[in-house]
Amino acid sequence: MLDWMAWTWPTATFFLIIAALLATFTVLAIKFPEMPRKGILQIETTRGDRLFITLLGSAFVNLAWLGLGVGPQAYALIACLVYAAAVFRWV
Repeated sequence: MLDWMAWTWPTATFFLIIAALLATFTVLAIKFPEMPRKGILQIETTRGDRLFITLLGSAFVNLAWLGLGVGPQAYALIACLVYAAAVFRWV
């Protein structure tokens, strides 16, 4: 099934999770519209903006984790979850 692009199951799972996040945030935006808010960065952000900042930052966290070789990649996931919680709380 995934042979057409030589994907592995972890890669497919990653993109399915991103698609599910986008769908969830679309439904949230329709059901519960929100006003942009200013956080610690003093820029107005919406839920979608914070999701984008989280995904971008998580990519950098994972790349740095791989480059530095500081431990198992599962710990990078924990770091990304902490980062995501901080972004959604304070940004």
